[in-house]
Amino acid sequence: MIKGNFVFHNNVEIPKIGFGTWQIPNDEAYDSVTMALKNGYTHIDTALAYKNEENVGKAIKAFDIAREDIFITSKLPAQIKGFDETLAAFNETITNLAVDYLDLYLIHAPWPWDEKGKDCTEGNIQCWKAMEQLYNEGKIRAIGVSNFEIKDLQPILDHCDIVPMVNQIPFYVGRDQEDLLAFCKQHHIVVEAYSPLATGELLDHADIKKMAEKYDVTPAQLLIRYCLERETLPLPKSTHEERIIQNKQVDFEISSEDLEELKKFEDIRK
Repeated sequence: MIKGNFVFHNNVEIPKIGFGTWQIPNDEAYDSVTMALKNGYTHIDTALAYKNEENVGKAIKAFDIAREDIFITSKLPAQIKGFDETLAAFNETITNLAVDYLDLYLIHAPWPWDEKGKDCTEGNIQCWKAMEQLYNEGKIRAIGVSNFEIKDLQPILDHCDIVPMVNQIPFYVGRDQEDLLAFCKQHHIVVEAYSPLATGELLDHADIKKMAEKYDVTPAQLLIRYCLERETLPLPKSTHEERIIQNKQVDFEISSEDLEELKKFEDIRK
């Protein structure tokens, strides 16, 4: 089982693997999060847009774990672009989760999902300033972004006081986003890897299966370990307890030769 943490530039620590809850309906979220907590996950990732914060919060509250021992991430909906609107959405999130503070709060995307690519620079800056205020008030321990490319991150760096602690992006074998990874590293921004299994599409890939056999691990374990080897923080999700357990059992090393092979993969989802 992987232990240890990533450390943000403000010295807040975050467990190296998170439990993702994207696409887990609210009525299944309680059981899934409970299974994750039972099997040693202490980092839970949700979002207002997932519509499951309520039962994520209930599962955490019902489980015998101190609030300071659990790391909770949620996200500002992608369509919200404004200072006051950000404060209102944050209050809705902590009400849903029934918590007093968040460990990490992210702008979910630089543009609304139905207007992908739209320039929302000024709106993002206003969102960020609101999040800086919440951070300075002690209501959030760390703040960051999600789905931001370099061109989206630069205005935040240029106009705001706090460098994002996190950029949560789709990252998996075949989609390394090397330039963005290097940019984040340069600015001490931790990269979180969502969809580390390419939403399951890599699990049956012949080359992945063959390499996984070599290490006597599952394809999922190989793919999650790859993210860690690339110094990114994977957020696997599952509603099956066996897989929830396996996804955290990645305490092995991929050889440098095999790592180079995996870096050569083409994006299977293009």
